Amino acid sequence: MTQATPDPLTGDAGSTYAPLTPVPDARRAFRTGDAFALWFSLGIGLLVAQAGALLVPGLSLPHALMAIAIGSAIGVVLLALAGVIGTDTGLAAMSSLRPTLGVRGASVPAVLNAVQLVGWGAFEVIVMRDSADALAKQAFGFSMPLIWTVIFGLLATLLAISGPLSFVRRFLRTWGIWLLLAGAGWLTWNLLAQHDLAAMMRRPGTGEMSFGGAIDLVVAMPLSWLPLIADYTRFGRRAGDTFRGTLLGYGIANMWFYALGAIYGLAAGGGDALLTSALAQAGGGLALLLILIDEIDNAFADIHSAAVSTGTFWARGSVPMLSAAFGALCTLIALLVPMAKYQNFLLLIGSVFAPLFGVVLVDHFIVRKRRIEAAVLADVRGRYGFSGGWHLSAFIAWAIGIAAYQAINQWLPNLGATLPSLVIGAVCYLVFVSTRKTAYA
Repeated sequence: MTQATPDPLTGDAGSTYAPLTPVPDARRAFRTGDAFALWFSLGIGLLVAQAGALLVPGLSLPHALMAIAIGSAIGVVLLALAGVIGTDTGLAAMSSLRPTLGVRGASVPAVLNAVQLVGWGAFEVIVMRDSADALAKQAFGFSMPLIWTVIFGLLATLLAISGPLSFVRRFLRTWGIWLLLAGAGWLTWNLLAQHDLAAMMRRPGTGEMSFGGAIDLVVAMPLSWLPLIADYTRFGRRAGDTFRGTLLGYGIANMWFYALGAIYGLAAGGGDALLTSALAQAGGGLALLLILIDEIDNAFADIHSAAVSTGTFWARGSVPMLSAAFGALCTLIALLVPMAKYQNFLLLIGSVFAPLFGVVLVDHFIVRKRRIEAAVLADVRGRYGFSGGWHLSAFIAWAIGIAAYQAINQWLPNLGATLPSLVIGAVCYLVFVSTRKTAYA
């Protein structure tokens, strides 16, 4: 079936490319500035601040900030490399896994990704609802969480249906990014003006969180975007633009808002329970309102990419139709499920996708040297058919990486499991591929 092609300037029909169809070079609109705007926007948000608040008071503030710097550096480099895969291939994220896992094998992470993105989308709607309700109580003295849930769920769904080109070119690059910068700047100024940062830096941690565990928690946020970044970087013009824009945009945003969350959370009494109230009181809630408007883009990305991931193994469903369905599902979950701490949810994502992308990155950059044959992506008997559509070596390496993550997390929690598990998965895959080549030499 022929897919409608979007105008690269307006983004019309930008979501209609089938996940297994590479975006043509002539229709790739994103340059460095577009990548920066998108990933800076996605890196800033209330959910990131909530994660930052989880670091304290278990860690002292200096140790929390150090963990934020290290974790951000690790996670963002991996994220930017995964983004290059999308620009190299022109394929959606889960489609680009077929050369590594096999034509059928790539359906496994696609299903896992759709499930986790529904969870993320629902979390985003809940965070926006709770924040808007806190602002409404402060300003007008009334509460209407049900209505806020429906409003934010509907807005995110409509953006997801419109597609990434439309969102970035019409919203972010025109005025959204400036709203976001104004809000983040105001929150930062208020923090420095109203709180004794030096006194908070001297406050000791309680020891409830290890330094390695904190790094894992920080890495988990950029890693949560690994399984969907190519859904957007497939519209990039050059790999260098994608890498630089993603690295700078998400890196700056992640460190900025993790740090804000940790400091505001500590000022509010520790943890994330009082963070929303503390942010709502900053400057009368103006900054929080601006950030809240931008927060919709995170829910948009979750819903859109859940649709794209599903489209890689269910060809009958169009991306706009699936976006509408997933948007409704996220909204329903947000209506029925109460907000809870999601530290374990973030770490679980890291345990699954960190070792997977160790395998994928090595396969794309080292084994296949950034080459792909898009014409055989759906052919079980073709180059990526392997054993009945499954690349067993890749799955075994992935499983070993997951096992290593869980073992390190259980017995050596101070070490931090994310980077070791990624390296172990990558090395195992290289060994398996080298052994196979030697056997057939």
